[in-house]
Amino acid sequence: MAKLDELAFLDATAQAEMVRRREVAALELVEAAIERIERLNPVLNAVVTPMYEQARAAAAGKLPKGPFTGVPFLLKDMIASYAGVRMTLGTSFLHDFVPNRDSELVVRLKRAGLIIVGKTNAPELGLLPTTEPRQFGPSRNPWDTNRTTGGSSGGSAVAVAAGMVPMAHANDGGGSIRIPASCCGLFGLKPTRARNPLGPAFGDIMNGLIVEHAVTRTVRDSAALLDATSGPDVGDPYWAPPAERPFLKEVGAAPGRLCIAFATKAATGVPVHADCVNAVHDAAALCAELGHEVVEVAPTVDAELVNRAFMTLWSAGCTATIEGAALTIGRMPTQDQFEPPTWAIYEMGRKQTASAYLLALTMLQAVSRKIAQFFVDYDMWLTPTLAEPPLPLGAFDSPPEDAMHAQRRAAAFAPFTPICNVTGQPAMSVPLFWNADGLPIGVHFVGRFGDEATLFRLAAQLEAARPWANRHPPVSA
Repeated sequence: MAKLDELAFLDATAQAEMVRRREVAALELVEAAIERIERLNPVLNAVVTPMYEQARAAAAGKLPKGPFTGVPFLLKDMIASYAGVRMTLGTSFLHDFVPNRDSELVVRLKRAGLIIVGKTNAPELGLLPTTEPRQFGPSRNPWDTNRTTGGSSGGSAVAVAAGMVPMAHANDGGGSIRIPASCCGLFGLKPTRARNPLGPAFGDIMNGLIVEHAVTRTVRDSAALLDATSGPDVGDPYWAPPAERPFLKEVGAAPGRLCIAFATKAATGVPVHADCVNAVHDAAALCAELGHEVVEVAPTVDAELVNRAFMTLWSAGCTATIEGAALTIGRMPTQDQFEPPTWAIYEMGRKQTASAYLLALTMLQAVSRKIAQFFVDYDMWLTPTLAEPPLPLGAFDSPPEDAMHAQRRAAAFAPFTPICNVTGQPAMSVPLFWNADGLPIGVHFVGRFGDEATLFRLAAQLEAARPWANRHPPVSA
């Protein structure tokens, strides 16, 4: 048991190296992951669809030679389809939907040598920054099981934080990689818009709000995985600017002296918890110690306009998702099949007009241009990832008379992350700070469009200065 648990907290790069050196077999890693899932999942509820037999068969067969050959991995139960395995999007409406093909991202994950051992929990349709779906029940934060994991990639973040797997698939439409990374003490990079493919089912989703990647324990795993999965697919409507060199080569490369803007106030005016403010000041001081220029300044954003336009896209996207699912499975959606907050957003989306949608898109593109101008003078923008530490489970519950409470609570909890989905810029949550209660508090760095390279260089420098991978949550033994 001790040896298996030691393997569990190695990152994916180290596990793959052990497989290459034949110090451990792929099947041993898979069995270790399955054992930990079986042991910890009854408490944490991270994995909702085990794929043990498929994983064992893959590990026992001939694996492709890739950067992560033999390493166990988990898929979030959303967007990335795996042929023959159910994909529910966290809703009972799709409880028996089984895709008949792999998404291009899954093809690339398999090509990298990863062995998928299951699918992880997510909120219904990924709409909330907490993972408490009615369909599967809440995932629980391994740092405090009474608190949220964040969302929507909460199940994936729990699994990595607790050592079930060294990294796991995640996607991000308003912070859904970075929010759970912050809540669970992980590294979470949201790539540039269209860095990873969404095909063949989608060209883009919600006009590019949503991107694919992962939550990881280390910076190098995130970089190496992005090398393995990024790049345009045949028929993509657009793609991110090509990287000058592999992202893994940026890890450990000198970032130079960066000009880093920082801010602790939310543009929306919501209160920011002292722990989150302190985390930013701490990160700013660390950046200054490392030789970077740090300036307290932020771009001016009309938060009310952004929120209104964002919700136009978000609600229309929810409606399109439900109606698209209905076409796929040949069954009409009814209110009783969805959680009240989801149905409220669905109804909002049904009322949108085509002209309102296009006008909202025009507004968000104008905001994106303005923020891009800010990055002419600054290399990075540092803020809290979240306005509060991980909230108690149930904090997003909506009373029957106010189904939109959850969405308003979400906006107060996560006012910093959605702007990067609007602009398409890469951003990362970095686990540099834990509060007095032992809860992780992520800090959020935003980079220029297309410039994950500088984010990876800075992240690796921060990781070397203040390592976090050796921090293990209480519920991981």
